Amino acid sequence: MIGSLAGVLAFKSPPQLLLEVGGVGYEIEAPMSTFYALPPVGERAALLTHLVVREDAHILYGFATAEERTLFRHLLKVSGVGPRIALAILSGVTAGAFARAVREQDAATLTRIPGVGRKIAERLIVEMRERVESHDGGGAAMVGAPAASPAAGAEAEAYSALVALGYRPQEATRLLKGLGGETAGLSTEELIRRALQSAVRA
Repeated sequence: MIGSLAGVLAFKSPPQLLLEVGGVGYEIEAPMSTFYALPPVGERAALLTHLVVREDAHILYGFATAEERTLFRHLLKVSGVGPRIALAILSGVTAGAFARAVREQDAATLTRIPGVGRKIAERLIVEMRERVESHDGGGAAMVGAPAASPAAGAEAEAYSALVALGYRPQEATRLLKGLGGETAGLSTEELIRRALQSAVRA
């Protein structure tokens, strides 16, 4: 099992990134909470990892904190929740907000996350009730990435990332349009952060 990786961040386009370690490039998928904390491309980064082995692929998932990885692993144990939904949950809410939703049996908040229907939300509330205790106290806040000039096509990249996280194309478009005039000069990560926050509040 690969437990962690440290190297140079060669590429990042949510939810995927490439980390070069000792001349080897590791393709990794990560939640947006981790992307917010990543340094610019070309700088060194360290991630905790979890390897998912399937018949057709071995997929590495990366996390900025131990709390994120622990919650991801707990989520995978819930019936009907695979890595894609687990990533969407970590991208849509903080660990603390997720724990509160489970404790308060707030299925409405959970069903706003792409891929989480009513049945899965109810399973999460039942099966995660005991496990969320370790996330009491608010959980880790989403950490903003260092300020940087937005790349060309930031909105297009944000749209692609939202679709990759499980939102339908029309939903991704609606979320970004809903930001109105607040998008000027924002980075891709910040656009995604605001869109996800508006989705959960909706």
